[in-house]
Amino acid sequence: MDITRATVHGAGAVHHLTTRGGQRLGVLVETERRSLFVFGAEDPDAPAQTIALAQDEADLLADLLHSKPTADRLAELERKIAGATEGQWRRTPRET
Repeated sequence: MDITRATVHGAGAVHHLTTRGGQRLGVLVETERRSLFVFGAEDPDAPAQTIALAQDEADLLADLLHSKPTADRLAELERKIAGATEGQWRRTPRET
């Protein structure tokens, strides 16, 4: 995926993305919200559709787009920590 970033004066930053398949979309990152732009083949410079997302909606969408949801990544981290600290809490018998 090709991603370019540009600053939009007074608004934030816009990220333009082009997939391997040639599909284009954009993400406008503002303080209070995010806007997704889907570009069609008819006019490559004008979005065919705009989707406005509140911060919490953007967070939920980002979590869905991760290869592993946050809950799965957290559970994996917990297992790793438990495995790393397991030996610290076991008492070994004293040799006499």
